[in-house]
Amino acid sequence: MTLMNSMDFRVFVNRVLAIVYMGFAGVVGVVGLAGMIGQANAGQQAEEALSDSVRTALTAALKAPAPPSLVFVDDEARQRHAAWVARTRVALKSKTADWTEAQRLEFLQTVWYESKRASLSPSLVMGLIEVESGFRKFAVSSSSARGYMQVMPFWARLLTGTGTGAGAEVNAGVEQANLFHEQTNLRFGCVILRHYLALEGGQLEMALGRYNGSRGQLAYPRAVLAAQSRWQ
Repeated sequence: MTLMNSMDFRVFVNRVLAIVYMGFAGVVGVVGLAGMIGQANAGQQAEEALSDSVRTALTAALKAPAPPSLVFVDDEARQRHAAWVARTRVALKSKTADWTEAQRLEFLQTVWYESKRASLSPSLVMGLIEVESGFRKFAVSSSSARGYMQVMPFWARLLTGTGTGAGAEVNAGVEQANLFHEQTNLRFGCVILRHYLALEGGQLEMALGRYNGSRGQLAYPRAVLAAQSRWQ
Protein backbone atom coordinates (compact mmCIF):
# COMPACT_ATOMS: atom_id res chain seq x y z
CA MET A 1 0.00 0.00 0.00
CA THR A 2 1.35 3.46 -0.91
CA LEU A 3 1.29 6.04 1.87
CA MET A 4 0.35 9.67 1.14
CA ASN A 5 2.83 12.37 2.10
CA SER A 6 1.53 15.28 4.22
CA MET A 7 0.90 17.56 1.22
CA ASP A 8 -1.02 14.86 -0.66
CA PHE A 9 -3.10 14.22 2.43
CA ARG A 10 -3.96 17.91 2.89
CA VAL A 11 -5.02 18.21 -0.75
CA PHE A 12 -7.09 15.05 -0.42
CA VAL A 13 -8.85 16.34 2.71
CA ASN A 14 -9.54 19.72 1.10
CA ARG A 15 -11.17 18.04 -1.87
CA VAL A 16 -13.30 15.78 0.28
CA LEU A 17 -14.47 18.78 2.34
CA ALA A 18 -15.44 20.61 -0.80
CA ILE A 19 -17.47 17.63 -2.03
CA VAL A 20 -19.32 17.35 1.28
CA TYR A 21 -20.04 21.05 1.47
CA MET A 22 -21.39 21.29 -2.08
CA GLY A 23 -23.61 18.27 -1.60
CA PHE A 24 -21.89 16.34 -4.35
CA ALA A 25 -20.90 13.37 -2.21
CA GLY A 26 -21.59 10.16 -4.04
CA VAL A 27 -22.11 12.05 -7.30
CA VAL A 28 -18.77 13.68 -8.10
CA GLY A 29 -15.51 11.84 -7.50
CA VAL A 30 -12.53 13.45 -5.82
CA VAL A 31 -10.55 13.35 -9.03
CA GLY A 32 -13.39 15.02 -10.93
CA LEU A 33 -13.35 17.91 -8.50
CA ALA A 34 -9.71 18.75 -9.17
CA GLY A 35 -10.57 21.43 -11.69
CA MET A 36 -12.90 23.14 -9.23
CA ILE A 37 -10.27 23.57 -6.51
CA GLY A 38 -7.63 25.87 -7.96
CA GLN A 39 -4.19 26.40 -6.54
CA ALA A 40 -3.71 29.96 -5.29
CA ASN A 41 -0.56 32.00 -5.07
CA ALA A 42 -1.16 33.38 -1.60
CA GLY A 43 1.63 33.82 0.89
CA GLN A 44 1.60 32.39 4.39
CA GLN A 45 0.17 34.43 7.23
CA ALA A 46 2.24 33.99 10.35
CA GLU A 47 0.55 32.47 13.37
CA GLU A 48 1.07 34.90 16.22
CA ALA A 49 0.24 34.67 19.89
CA LEU A 50 -2.95 36.54 20.75
CA SER A 51 -3.69 38.07 24.10
CA ASP A 52 -6.95 37.00 25.75
CA SER A 53 -8.48 40.42 25.09
CA VAL A 54 -7.56 40.36 21.40
CA ARG A 55 -8.79 36.79 21.00
CA THR A 56 -12.09 37.71 22.67
CA ALA A 57 -12.51 40.79 20.49
CA LEU A 58 -11.77 38.91 17.27
CA THR A 59 -14.09 36.04 18.18
CA ALA A 60 -16.88 38.52 18.97
CA ALA A 61 -16.26 40.25 15.64
CA LEU A 62 -16.75 36.96 13.81
CA LYS A 63 -20.09 36.16 15.41
CA ALA A 64 -23.33 37.54 14.04
CA PRO A 65 -26.75 36.15 13.20
CA ALA A 66 -28.29 35.99 9.75
CA PRO A 67 -26.92 36.33 6.23
CA PRO A 68 -26.15 39.77 4.77
CA SER A 69 -28.95 42.26 5.27
CA LEU A 70 -27.99 45.62 3.84
CA VAL A 71 -29.20 48.66 5.74
CA PHE A 72 -28.59 52.16 4.43
CA VAL A 73 -28.59 55.37 6.45
CA ASP A 74 -30.23 57.31 3.64
CA ASP A 75 -31.14 57.22 -0.05
CA GLU A 76 -27.75 58.60 -1.04
CA ALA A 77 -25.99 55.66 0.58
CA ARG A 78 -28.39 53.26 -1.13
CA GLN A 79 -27.66 54.87 -4.48
CA ARG A 80 -23.89 54.66 -3.94
CA HIS A 81 -24.22 50.97 -3.23
CA ALA A 82 -26.42 50.38 -6.28
CA ALA A 83 -23.98 52.26 -8.53
CA TRP A 84 -21.02 50.28 -7.17
CA VAL A 85 -22.79 46.96 -7.74
CA ALA A 86 -23.74 47.97 -11.27
CA ARG A 87 -20.14 48.87 -12.11
CA THR A 88 -18.48 45.90 -10.47
CA ARG A 89 -20.90 43.30 -11.84
CA VAL A 90 -19.64 44.10 -15.33
CA ALA A 91 -15.98 43.76 -14.31
CA LEU A 92 -16.67 40.63 -12.25
CA LYS A 93 -18.36 38.89 -15.18
CA SER A 94 -15.10 38.77 -17.11
CA LYS A 95 -13.44 36.92 -14.22
CA THR A 96 -16.34 34.61 -13.31
CA ALA A 97 -17.70 33.41 -16.62
CA ASP A 98 -19.08 30.24 -15.00
CA TRP A 99 -21.14 32.17 -12.41
CA THR A 100 -24.77 33.15 -12.84
CA GLU A 101 -25.85 36.77 -12.49
CA ALA A 102 -27.55 35.83 -9.22
CA GLN A 103 -24.27 34.42 -7.88
CA ARG A 104 -22.42 37.59 -8.81
CA LEU A 105 -25.01 39.77 -7.13
CA GLU A 106 -24.97 37.66 -3.96
CA PHE A 107 -21.16 37.71 -3.88
CA LEU A 108 -20.95 41.50 -4.31
CA GLN A 109 -23.58 42.12 -1.67
CA THR A 110 -21.72 39.83 0.74
CA VAL A 111 -18.42 41.58 0.03
CA TRP A 112 -20.09 44.97 0.60
CA TYR A 113 -21.71 43.78 3.84
CA GLU A 114 -18.58 42.19 5.32
CA SER A 115 -16.32 45.04 4.21
CA LYS A 116 -18.50 47.72 5.73
CA ARG A 117 -18.98 45.62 8.86
CA ALA A 118 -15.19 45.60 9.32
CA SER A 119 -14.84 49.28 8.32
CA LEU A 120 -13.00 48.37 5.14
CA SER A 121 -13.46 49.60 1.59
CA PRO A 122 -15.32 47.04 -0.57
CA SER A 123 -12.98 47.90 -3.45
CA LEU A 124 -9.97 47.06 -1.27
CA VAL A 125 -11.45 43.69 -0.35
CA MET A 126 -12.24 42.97 -4.00
CA GLY A 127 -8.66 43.84 -4.95
CA LEU A 128 -7.32 41.53 -2.26
CA ILE A 129 -9.58 38.69 -3.41
CA GLU A 130 -8.48 39.18 -7.02
CA VAL A 131 -4.80 38.93 -6.06
CA GLU A 132 -5.18 36.18 -3.45
CA SER A 133 -7.50 33.71 -5.18
CA GLY A 134 -8.65 35.10 -8.51
CA PHE A 135 -12.25 34.76 -7.26
CA ARG A 136 -11.99 30.99 -6.86
CA LYS A 137 -14.13 29.79 -4.01
CA PHE A 138 -12.21 26.56 -3.46
CA ALA A 139 -8.71 27.91 -4.08
CA VAL A 140 -6.07 26.28 -1.86
CA SER A 141 -2.52 27.64 -1.68
CA SER A 142 0.64 25.62 -1.14
CA SER A 143 0.52 26.80 2.49
CA SER A 144 -3.10 25.55 2.83
CA ALA A 145 -4.72 29.01 2.84
CA ARG A 146 -8.32 28.60 1.73
CA GLY A 147 -11.08 30.26 -0.20
CA TYR A 148 -11.63 33.68 -1.71
CA MET A 149 -9.56 35.58 0.86
CA GLN A 150 -7.04 32.76 1.43
CA VAL A 151 -7.58 32.39 5.15
CA MET A 152 -5.11 30.18 6.98
CA PRO A 153 -6.73 27.29 8.89
CA PHE A 154 -4.98 28.24 12.14
CA TRP A 155 -7.39 31.19 12.47
CA ALA A 156 -10.32 28.80 12.84
CA ARG A 157 -8.43 26.96 15.56
CA LEU A 158 -7.36 30.14 17.37
CA LEU A 159 -10.76 31.79 17.30
CA THR A 160 -13.21 28.91 17.34
CA GLY A 161 -11.27 26.00 18.82
CA THR A 162 -11.91 23.89 15.71
CA GLY A 163 -10.43 23.04 12.38
CA THR A 164 -12.14 23.81 9.10
CA GLY A 165 -14.59 20.96 8.83
CA ALA A 166 -17.71 21.21 6.68
CA GLY A 167 -19.64 22.49 9.67
CA ALA A 168 -21.71 25.52 10.43
CA GLU A 169 -22.24 28.62 8.35
CA VAL A 170 -21.86 32.13 9.70
CA ASN A 171 -25.49 32.39 10.71
CA ALA A 172 -24.99 29.39 12.97
CA GLY A 173 -21.95 30.90 14.63
CA VAL A 174 -18.27 30.22 14.12
CA GLU A 175 -17.90 27.17 16.36
CA GLN A 176 -17.24 24.96 13.31
CA ALA A 177 -15.91 27.37 10.74
CA ASN A 178 -15.97 26.16 7.15
CA LEU A 179 -13.48 28.38 5.35
CA PHE A 180 -14.89 27.39 1.97
CA HIS A 181 -18.28 28.86 2.84
CA GLU A 182 -18.62 32.22 1.08
CA GLN A 183 -19.69 34.48 3.92
CA THR A 184 -17.59 32.66 6.51
CA ASN A 185 -14.47 33.12 4.40
CA LEU A 186 -15.19 36.79 3.76
CA ARG A 187 -16.01 37.34 7.44
CA PHE A 188 -12.72 35.83 8.58
CA GLY A 189 -10.72 37.64 5.90
CA CYS A 190 -12.18 41.06 6.65
CA VAL A 191 -11.84 40.66 10.42
CA ILE A 192 -8.22 39.50 10.04
CA LEU A 193 -7.32 42.41 7.76
CA ARG A 194 -8.93 44.87 10.19
CA HIS A 195 -6.92 43.25 13.00
CA TYR A 196 -3.69 43.68 11.03
CA LEU A 197 -4.53 47.31 10.30
CA ALA A 198 -4.88 47.88 14.04
CA LEU A 199 -1.56 46.16 14.70
CA GLU A 200 0.13 48.33 12.07
CA GLY A 201 -1.38 51.59 13.31
CA GLY A 202 -3.48 52.03 10.18
CA GLN A 203 -0.59 51.63 7.73
CA LEU A 204 -2.33 49.84 4.88
CA GLU A 205 0.74 48.60 3.01
CA MET A 206 2.19 47.05 6.16
CA ALA A 207 -1.15 45.47 7.06
CA LEU A 208 -1.49 44.00 3.57
CA GLY A 209 2.04 42.65 3.76
CA ARG A 210 1.27 41.03 7.11
CA TYR A 211 -1.93 39.52 5.65
CA ASN A 212 0.09 37.92 2.88
CA GLY A 213 3.01 36.89 5.07
CA SER A 214 5.32 39.32 3.26
CA ARG A 215 5.41 42.21 5.73
CA GLY A 216 7.83 44.95 4.68
CA GLN A 217 7.87 43.92 1.02
CA LEU A 218 6.08 46.19 -1.43
CA ALA A 219 5.20 43.84 -4.30
CA TYR A 220 2.06 42.37 -2.71
CA PRO A 221 0.55 45.61 -1.31
CA ARG A 222 1.12 47.33 -4.64
CA ALA A 223 -0.57 44.48 -6.50
CA VAL A 224 -3.62 44.68 -4.22
CA LEU A 225 -3.84 48.46 -4.48
CA ALA A 226 -3.54 48.27 -8.26
CA ALA A 227 -6.32 45.68 -8.34
CA GLN A 228 -8.42 47.83 -5.99
CA SER A 229 -8.58 50.58 -8.61
CA ARG A 230 -10.53 48.22 -10.87
CA TRP A 231 -13.29 47.77 -8.28
CA GLN A 232 -13.97 51.35 -7.20
